[in-house]
Amino acid sequence: MSRARAPKPLTGRKVFFMLVAFFGVVIGVNLVMMRLAIQTLPGTEVDSAYSASLAYEKEIAKAREQTARNWKVDAHVERSGQGGATLQVEARDNTGRPMTGLKFEGRFERPTDRRADLPVVLAETGIGIYRGSAADIAAGQWDLVLEGVAAGRRVFLSKNRVLLN
Repeated sequence: MSRARAPKPLTGRKVFFMLVAFFGVVIGVNLVMMRLAIQTLPGTEVDSAYSASLAYEKEIAKAREQTARNWKVDAHVERSGQGGATLQVEARDNTGRPMTGLKFEGRFERPTDRRADLPVVLAETGIGIYRGSAADIAAGQWDLVLEGVAAGRRVFLSKNRVLLN
């Protein structure tokens, strides 16, 4: 003969421990997710929106000057077999003559994470031709930022999306 057991009674103490366990799990998961979100936060595009807005008029004036110069600057990115990339920039003035004596700076920027940005040092290897390389650059979408400097003043700025395989 089997004897049926009576169910254990639900006491206030049991309910209290079940509530504490439930909210403990919820709070614990929230803390872990919050910590992971903060650690992977890439940051902001600009540190101060107010300062960026004050500099906006100057940037518009520089862009108009650049457009008036009518320069033609072509960039070509070539992947190497070891995961690197070579950047070549060819600069010509409004008459089509190669421009020499400029200092070009390149930068590969990740659209989603500023921490992954890679500067590329460009050196003039020929008349109007500037080359540089990034040793280890991951595949995917990048923003290629080119800045041309002459006499300590930025005279050219370009930002283009590129896809590296």
